[in-house]
Amino acid sequence: MPSPLTHDDPQALGPYRPIARLGSGGMGTVYLARTAGGRTVALKTMHARIATDPEFRTRFRLETDAARVVGERFGAGVVDADPRAQTPWLATEYVIGPPLDEAVELCGPLPEASVRALGAALCGALGQLHGSDVVHRDLKPSNIMVTAYGPKVIDFGIARAAGDEHLTRVGAAVGTPAFMSPEQASGQDHTAAGDVFALAGVLVFAATGHPPFGQGQAADLLYRVQYAEPDLSGVPAGLVPALGPCLDKNPFRRPTTDWLISQLHDGAGEFADHLPDALLADIGRRANEVWQITPRRLPAPPDEPHTTPDPASSGWSRRRLLLTGSGAAVAVAAAGAGAWYLTEGSGSAQPQPAPGPSNSLLPKPKLDSLWQVQIGEQDDYESSMPSFPHVLENLVTAVTGDLTGVVAETGQRALLVPNMDQAWQIASDGKRLVALIGSDDDRGEAGGASLLLARLDVFRGEMAKPFARLPDFNGDLFPNQMLCTADGVAYVAAGRGKYIHNYFTANQTWHLLAIDTDTGKPRWTTPLPARRTGTGGFYFLAAGVVGRHLVALQEANDGTVHAVVRDTRTGAVRWDRPLDGVAANRVRLPLTTDDQHLYVGTGRLRALRLGDGKTAWDSRSTRPGRTYGPPAVKNGTLYAVEKGLGLVALDAASGRVAWEEKGGRGSGAALDSPPVVGTDYVYSRRTSRLWAVGLVSRTPSHSYRTTGDRFTAHEDAKAVIAQGGGFLAAFPLQ
Repeated sequence: MPSPLTHDDPQALGPYRPIARLGSGGMGTVYLARTAGGRTVALKTMHARIATDPEFRTRFRLETDAARVVGERFGAGVVDADPRAQTPWLATEYVIGPPLDEAVELCGPLPEASVRALGAALCGALGQLHGSDVVHRDLKPSNIMVTAYGPKVIDFGIARAAGDEHLTRVGAAVGTPAFMSPEQASGQDHTAAGDVFALAGVLVFAATGHPPFGQGQAADLLYRVQYAEPDLSGVPAGLVPALGPCLDKNPFRRPTTDWLISQLHDGAGEFADHLPDALLADIGRRANEVWQITPRRLPAPPDEPHTTPDPASSGWSRRRLLLTGSGAAVAVAAAGAGAWYLTEGSGSAQPQPAPGPSNSLLPKPKLDSLWQVQIGEQDDYESSMPSFPHVLENLVTAVTGDLTGVVAETGQRALLVPNMDQAWQIASDGKRLVALIGSDDDRGEAGGASLLLARLDVFRGEMAKPFARLPDFNGDLFPNQMLCTADGVAYVAAGRGKYIHNYFTANQTWHLLAIDTDTGKPRWTTPLPARRTGTGGFYFLAAGVVGRHLVALQEANDGTVHAVVRDTRTGAVRWDRPLDGVAANRVRLPLTTDDQHLYVGTGRLRALRLGDGKTAWDSRSTRPGRTYGPPAVKNGTLYAVEKGLGLVALDAASGRVAWEEKGGRGSGAALDSPPVVGTDYVYSRRTSRLWAVGLVSRTPSHSYRTTGDRFTAHEDAKAVIAQGGGFLAAFPLQ
C-alpha cells in the first residue's frame, strides 16, 4: 500500500517524479513514480548512506542487468536506469498484482490448476535467466508478483552470473533460509539447480500455505533444508511426482526447468483462467487504486535536519498471530534440550528434530560484539511502527517477522513466536509481553475477528489463553494498537466498523481502553477523535505510563503531532499540546520521560511538564538554531546528539548545557536514535560504528562495528543491545 512521501524524499530522479512510497529496505527505497506524460513506474533507489560504496553500486548494477535479462514477460520490465548517478536508480514497470505470499494469505492455498500454471510460468522465467547464465539465488513467495497475465519475478539484488565470486558485505545473509537450496545453506555454490529447488519450495507453499521445511529460527531452517525430508503434506497428489524430484538434496539429480514444465502444464488457456476469483478481484482493485493516488509529501519541520530517508517502510503486513483451539503455539529453545513445541492447555511437550549444534551455519557479519544473533532477513522492510528491543529481566526480545527472545548475557536463543510481525501489537511491562490478537476462530463485531489480549510468559515459554475478549471491536482493523502496559493495565486503541483495506474510514469509531490484565475487564473506555476517511497510519506514535500519567504522542488528521497526557484512573485528558516542528515519522521511538517531564527532540529540544503540559525549557531559547536527535535521560541529565557537533549533556530540569563532546569527531553522529547512557560512557551511532564517548573525558574513546540502528541498555547484563540489519547484537555497557 502506498504511503506519503517524506519531506526529504527526492523531488525527481531523471524524468521520473515520485508520488508515493511503496516500501523501503536495507538497500534503498522504492517509489511509485510518474513521468510528465503520465507513465507510471516503480522507481527503486539506493540509500545515500551506502551509495558511495563501490561494492553496493556494483550490486545495484548487477541487479539492473539481471532484471533486463529476465525481461518484461517474466519480470518487471526495465524502463530506464542510471546506476552511475549520485543516487543510483532503476525504473521498472509498475506490476499490478499481489506478491505470492499475500495472494496465499488472501485466498488460502491455491487450487492445483493455479499452482500448475504458476509453476510453468516460473519455469519460463528461470529458463530465461539460466539461458543467460544468471541464477536468482533468492526465489521466494515475496519475490513473485501474481498478475492477471502471469507471475513476474522481482528483486535480483543477490542474483549473479554463474561462477562469479560472491560479493560480500557486513550483515548480508545471502538468500532466505526457508527457500534456500541445501548447497546454498552450507555455503557452497548455488547453481541453476538451486533455483529449481527453491522453485519447488515456492510451489509447495502456494499449494499448502507452508514452506516445505517449516518455519522457525534461521539456524533450524538451514539444518532442515540440508538434512530433513520436505513436508509435502497437503500437496495435491498429482503434484508430488513433479515437485518431489526437484527437492532432492543432490543438485545433480534434480530435473531441469524444461522437464518440470512438461510435468506441470500443457499451456492451454490464459493464465487468469486458472486463478481464484478472490485473487482476480484483488488484482482488479489494485489496478483501480493506482490511478487514484494523490501525491502527498509530509511537511518538513522548520529546524529538521536534512538526513537520508527514514527506513520505515510503507508496506502493510496483515499477518496476525491467530489463536486456534485453546491456545497459541510458541517454540522455545532451551539449553541442551533442542527445540520444543508447547501448546497451552495440553499439558504436554513434544520434542521436535534437533536444530543442529548451533547457528554457525548462518552467514554472519564480523562485528565487535559480545554476541550476535540473526533474527530476520537483511532486506526485510520495517513497518510504519518499527520494532525496538524489549528488555525483560535476563532476556531481550525483538520483532522481525517472528518474535525472537534472546538471553541478554549470552545471546542464546530462548523464545520464538512465529508470525508475530506487528510491533505495534506487543507491549512489555518488563516481565511479560502482552499481545493484541485478532482471532479467526472467534468472530465478533460486523463479522470480523474478535479482538483478544493474551499474556506471553517468556520465562515459561507459554502464551496463556486470552485474558480479555473484546467482541464489540473488530480485530481485523489494521490500526488496532497496543500502546503500552504497566501496573497491571494494558492500554489499547481499538476500532468498531467494517474493515476496508488499511485505512481509517467514516464508518469506523475508535476508542482508547484500559484493560485489567488480571480480570480482563475494561477499567475505562474513552472515545478517540475521528480520523479522516482514507487516512493511513495509527492514532499513537509512542506511549508510556509515568505515575498516574498515560503519556502519548498522537498523530492528528493534518499530520501534526500532539503530546497528550491522560489520567490512568479515568482516561480523562489532562492536557493536549501540539508539537510544532515535529514530524510523525521521526518520533516513532520509545518516549523519553522522568518523573517531571516529557522530553522531545528530533529538531529542537524541549521539556514539557507532565502536570500541565507547559514548556519547562526549550533549546530554541537556550541554544537557538541548533538541531538535535531524540534524547535520553538518566540521573537528572539529558543526553542528545547535536547536528554538526556530537553529543551534548544538559541539565534535565533547566536545559542548561553541562558539557559538549570534544575532539571534533561527532559531526557524523546519527540523529535518528537516542543515545545509550552507561556509568562511564554514553554511546551513539556514527555510520556503521557505535562510538563510546567518555563521561569524564567527553571525547570519543572507542567504537564497535554494528549493523544496528536502534539501541537500548540492558543494565543487568551490562550490555548495549543493538537491533538492525536483521540482527540483534550486544556490546559492552560501561
